[in-house]
Amino acid sequence: MVTRGFSSGRRPPSDTDERIPPGQYLEQGFPVLSAGPTPRVRTEDWSFTLKHGPRPVKKWNWAELNALPHSKMTRDIHCVTAWTKFNTPWQGVLIDDILADAGIEPPTAHTLAHSFDGYSTNVPTKDLVTGKAMVALLYEGKPIAPDHGGPARLLVPHLYFWKSAKWVNGLQFTERDEPGFWELRGYHMYGDPWREQRYSGDP
Repeated sequence: MVTRGFSSGRRPPSDTDERIPPGQYLEQGFPVLSAGPTPRVRTEDWSFTLKHGPRPVKKWNWAELNALPHSKMTRDIHCVTAWTKFNTPWQGVLIDDILADAGIEPPTAHTLAHSFDGYSTNVPTKDLVTGKAMVALLYEGKPIAPDHGGPARLLVPHLYFWKSAKWVNGLQFTERDEPGFWELRGYHMYGDPWREQRYSGDP
């Protein structure tokens, strides 16, 4: 056991060290954290709507969204409550493929993600495209459990995990950067784990 200040040399960072953002610890489980009760959304009742402002652009039901190309994404995820989980395997539809199916390019620089329980969170549009984000439909090859946002959740793994809205039911392009549920309650508007952007006063 080496006490700080008495080491004979600086230990080179391990791969694990390099993958954990400042202030985070490695979690082996998958903690469940939600702003309210878990909604139970049946796939036959599920839908996803793309909007530009208040105007709907296109809407998909469960079968229609699942008919779009599926992609796999294995990523480390980082919760604002300080845990990091390595190598989480997801499968779903990239936001790029949703936009392609709607026949549009992103019309604004800002986006709000909406959920079945009334939750929302803002994400810059550039952080949703070019393969960065998806509507996740499977976790570890199985349907996503309701506690973890099933039947579908947004996955934006390079930002703190509150940006990956559970029970997602739509994306809304907005003309300005509009705060969502946690942002209105003092959380950071962007949420970069590597810059420790947890709260509104963080740089």
